[in-house]
Amino acid sequence: MQLSPYISVYDFLLLSIVLFAIGLFGMLRRKNILMLFLSSEIMLNAINIALVAVGVAFNDMGGQMFALFIIALAASEVAVGLGLVLLWYRKHKSLDIDTLCTMKG
Repeated sequence: MQLSPYISVYDFLLLSIVLFAIGLFGMLRRKNILMLFLSSEIMLNAINIALVAVGVAFNDMGGQMFALFIIALAASEVAVGLGLVLLWYRKHKSLDIDTLCTMKG
């Protein structure tokens, strides 16, 4: 089933796979906490693209509803995560992920 005469659902799914792979690569390779947040946002947006494309292709609103929930989840992740990152940076003057090993209770 086609979304438009020029772009099919498979094109959107391919874009989603590429974006998810970029985000996963960033999660595995980066040492900066902010880059980890950015990579997780890229991965969540890739999932949103896939859900909306499949939802439109099958004339189902479920994909759009799940995408809205993921957007809300991403917003709460940014709000809480960036607050924690700012506190961490004020205390340790570094955003390197290796310094998190010193968080022993």
